[in-house]
Amino acid sequence: NKAEVNNSFLSPPPVFRVLGLLAALLLPASSCPPSCFCSSDSLVVDCGGRGLSSLPPMHLLPPGSRSLLLANNKLALLGASAFANLSSLEELDLSNNYLDNLPAGLFRDMSNLTRLTLHNNSLTVMDRDLFQVGGLQSLDLSLNGLSTVPIGLLDELQSLRWLSLAGNRLHGLERAAFEPLANLQHLELGHNPWECDCNLRDFKHWMEWLLYRGGKVDAVECTLPKDLRGRDIRGVPVEMFNYCLQLEDENGGGGEGARSGQGGGPPCSRSALNPSGATPAPSDCVRARYRPVSVRRAIGTVVIAGVVCGIVCIMMVAAAAYGCIYASLMAKYQRELKKRQPLMGDGEADGEDREEKQISSVA
Repeated sequence: NKAEVNNSFLSPPPVFRVLGLLAALLLPASSCPPSCFCSSDSLVVDCGGRGLSSLPPMHLLPPGSRSLLLANNKLALLGASAFANLSSLEELDLSNNYLDNLPAGLFRDMSNLTRLTLHNNSLTVMDRDLFQVGGLQSLDLSLNGLSTVPIGLLDELQSLRWLSLAGNRLHGLERAAFEPLANLQHLELGHNPWECDCNLRDFKHWMEWLLYRGGKVDAVECTLPKDLRGRDIRGVPVEMFNYCLQLEDENGGGGEGARSGQGGGPPCSRSALNPSGATPAPSDCVRARYRPVSVRRAIGTVVIAGVVCGIVCIMMVAAAAYGCIYASLMAKYQRELKKRQPLMGDGEADGEDREEKQISSVA
C-alpha cells in the first residue's frame, strides 16, 4: 500500500546503514594516533613502550591534549618541525629512547610546556637554541652523554625550578651558563666525573649562592685531583682555590673580569676545545688548569700550621702546669714557715730568761 511504499522510500538501504555504522566507529578512533592510548578526557596521549622508531602522526592528537608520553621506544631522530602546532601540551616525555641529536628550536612552538623529560638517551651535545621554552619548570637531562653545558643553552629558562644533569660525563661547568636560572630550586649533579680544579671554582661559588637562597644540590664528588678524590666540592675550603688567582695573574689574566671569563680571554676548559680536540692557543684563553703540586703544597701548609699550633698549645699547657706546681710548692713552703715561727719565738724567750737569771746571781 501507499504507507509501505513511503516507509521503504524513507528508510536508507542496508548498505548505507552499514557505512554509517563504520563511520561512527572510525570517527572516535581517528581522534587518537595509532599505537597510542588516549584517555577518556583526551588530555593524556600515551604512546610509550610501543617500539616506535618514528613519531606517530601528530596531527591526530586530540585537540587540547596536555600530556604526550613517548617513553620506552626506539626514537633516534626527530625533525625540526616534529612538535609544531602543539601549543596545548604541558608535558612531553621522551625518556628511554635513542635520541642523539635534537635540532635547534625543536620545542619552540610548545609555548605551554612546563615539564620535559629526556632521561636516558644518547645526547652528547646540545644546540644553544634548543630550549626556547620560557615557561618550562622541570627539565630532566640525566643519564645521557653530555660532557658540557654550553653557555646560552639555559638562557630562556628563567622559570625553571627543577633540573637534573646526573649521570653524564661532565668534568666541569661554566657559571655563566647557569646564572639565568633565577628561580631554580633543585639541581641534581651526581654521578659525573668532576674535576675539582680552577675550572670548577666559579661554579662552586654559584652553587653556594643557590644553597644560600634555599636551593638544593646533591653531592658533587671529585674524581680529580687525587688529593680530593671522593670529597664533595661543597665541603672543600675556598682557600684550596687561591692558587687559581695566582695562575691567572701569571698568565696575564689579572682582574675580576678575566677571572669571571669576561674581558681578556675565556678560561681554558673542555668547552673551549675545537672538534678536533686541540687546545686553544695561550692567547685565546686563560690557562688555569689544576696543578697537583700546588694543591699538595696547600695541604702541606695546612698540616704544618696544624703541627705548629699543636706544639704551641702543648707548650702553653706545660707552662700552665709548671705555674700551678710552683704555686702549690710556694704555698706549702709558706705554711711550714708559719708553723716554725712560734717555736723559734719560744726559744728566744727562754734564752732571755736564762741571761736575766745569770745577771741576778752575779749581782
